[in-house]
Order: sequence, then structure tokens, then C-alpha cells
Amino acid sequence: MTTDPRPPVQPGERAPDFVLPAINRDGTVSLADYRGKSPLFLAVFRGLWCPFCRRAITELGSTSEKLRAIGVETLAVVASNVENSRLYFKLRPSRIALAADPECSTHRAYGIPKLALTPETEAALSATRINPTGELTTPLPVLEAAAALDKVQNFQPSAVDQREHEKQAGQLKGQFLLDRDGIVRWTNVEGATEGPAGIGKFPSADVLLAAARSVA
Repeated sequence: MTTDPRPPVQPGERAPDFVLPAINRDGTVSLADYRGKSPLFLAVFRGLWCPFCRRAITELGSTSEKLRAIGVETLAVVASNVENSRLYFKLRPSRIALAADPECSTHRAYGIPKLALTPETEAALSATRINPTGELTTPLPVLEAAAALDKVQNFQPSAVDQREHEKQAGQLKGQFLLDRDGIVRWTNVEGATEGPAGIGKFPSADVLLAAARSVA
């Protein structure tokens, strides 16, 4: 069960516009920066409190070079405030363009679901064991896996991270491939096909490149 008013954006639909603060440069980032120029792989993440998202952003840095080689640019939207994000990425530079969206307005615009944390949902998360990044020695229940990954990654959440975690609890992440005219051609929403077992997963480089080639 989700709390969202609209379904995720589907292939064939025009991608919703947005203008967000840039993280790794001054100014803003918008779809207008890419429309008419190149296809775009858009990845919409939770805040930096999320260990699955942090790992995916790191891996996406390598994949983005392969995407650019076939003419596709990459943009990651991170649901964390600008100051917190800039500090994090100053210490851990990224090769991809980054935008900050602490209010999750892009999640809502693109219809990325937020799970309603009912007793049933929480029971399903507790009963499902995951190891989506391969960093754990054994799969663990979803929330335990996240806590264990923080330790593996030596991540100490700040007060901002903790507040954003509380605010975003249940928020899923999504990815969208847009053609140069801003039309969505491919989508992937966390857990859409696997339910709780899909939490934390991110498409492999091979999957993203195959989708990108069909657009580029």
C-alpha cells in the first residue's frame, strides 16, 4: 500500500519538468538543460541517509561514462538539502551531475511511491532478507540490512540525515530514461516487480546500457 496520489510516469509520457539546486556546481539543474540536446538517464534517490542510494550513486559514476560514450547524459536527484549534500560530495566527489530535492518534489512529480508504514508493511520488511549491494556476509531483514551497511560503509549520519530519514521513511526510488525530446522511454521503480525483496536494488550497468542504446 502506498500514500501516493498518482501512478509512476510511464514510457511514452512527457517527463515532468523540474528546476532544482545543483550540488556539485553553482546554480540550478533542470530538464531544459538537456531537452533538445541529448537523451538523459534520470535517477531519483532518497536522502544520503540511505546506504543503498549512496552505493548506487558511487557505482553510477562509472556507468555514466559508458552512457556518455553512447550519447546519454546522467543526472541524479538526491533527496537531501544542498548544504548536507555539498559537504558529503566534497569529501566523496562524484562524476555525475547532482541535484538536491529534500522535499521529494521530483518523487511526487514522477509518481515514485512512498510506502505507507502499516503494521502489515513493517511485518513484510522484517520478514524479507536482502543483500542488494553484495556488501553483507549474509542477507538481513530490510531495516537491519540498512543499519549493517552504514557500519560497513563507515557512515555516521548527521542530525540532518536523521531528520530526513524520519521524514522520508517508506519512500522508494526510481529511474527514468528520457529521449532528447524529454519523452520517457524506459522506467524502473524500486520494488515494483519484487515487492520488499527489491528494496535497495539498482539496475546493473548492462541493463542501463541496453535501455540507453534503444534510445540513443
